Amino acid sequence: MHRDAFLALLPAEGFHEVVTVTREPNGSLDAHTHPFEAKALIVEGELTIRIGDDARLYRVGDIFHLPANVEHTEQYGPHGVSYLVGRK
Repeated sequence: MHRDAFLALLPAEGFHEVVTVTREPNGSLDAHTHPFEAKALIVEGELTIRIGDDARLYRVGDIFHLPANVEHTEQYGPHGVSYLVGRK
């Protein structure tokens, strides 16, 4: 999906807070949760999100969705990652 289409989609789905997140190359975050629901579009690099035994790789143009309070880990690719994320 392209950036403009994604940004137009967010308010229609109730995501009114939008931020850009950038993470360092080969970095990671251990198991954690967020108190908000998140829907994000990868704009640079790549990100792997693991929920339980399920790991998914997201690359430029991919969208990921995380409900609030779901425990997950994050692993960033060799060039890091940057994504637009709507929160609610």
